[in-house]
Amino acid sequence: MVIEATVAAMAAGAAAVGYGARGRSSQMFGPSVWRGPRGRRQIALTFDDGPSEATLDVLQILDTFAARATFFQCGANTVRLPGITRQVAEAGHELGNHTYTHPRLIGCSPARIRKEIGDTQRAIREAAGVDARLFRAPYGLRWFGLRPALGEHRLTGVMWTVIGYDWEWEATEIVRHVETHASSGGIVCLHDGDRVSPLVDRRNTITALRLLIPRLYDSGYSFVTVGEMV
Repeated sequence: MVIEATVAAMAAGAAAVGYGARGRSSQMFGPSVWRGPRGRRQIALTFDDGPSEATLDVLQILDTFAARATFFQCGANTVRLPGITRQVAEAGHELGNHTYTHPRLIGCSPARIRKEIGDTQRAIREAAGVDARLFRAPYGLRWFGLRPALGEHRLTGVMWTVIGYDWEWEATEIVRHVETHASSGGIVCLHDGDRVSPLVDRRNTITALRLLIPRLYDSGYSFVTVGEMV
């Protein structure tokens, strides 16, 4: 009986940590949001892994439709393309922290997590003159050591309501999926980069965005940053 109870407790603990690491509403590893108020017909578009050269196309589309968005950027990419990070901020969009090298945080030491976040805060500040206030964990995976690192930089974690799978799906599939799962207060996760690779192909994302924004407008949604929403 003692062994069975121990095994059951270990299984329950593992399940709790697993949900803490991956669960959209989990607060185990720091304050986090995954959607905004349901009473407002608003959508927050977010873009991960930038900046890249493709970010310029995203900015152009957002400007065409007068839509604001939040960009979760990798520090290594910001150091490579500081001018694009600056353009994102100057266009009125929000900058967020997406770690420096885009690691899976599960298994990372607290010191590694602290460095990933701190170096990215510094890179964004030097490029755009602003301090990020939002953080998105790569792959949506959080881990021990994240909470104090977020607290040090006054960062709030951000998950998502719907993810566009734009690293593998065609544009029409992306649009269909996001439109089907759109909701008031929804946070949509797309990508303007590809981890920290300098070789980025975001053509499906760009095409989908041109189709998606007017459709969501027609459905009565307005576009805000995550910070404005929450």
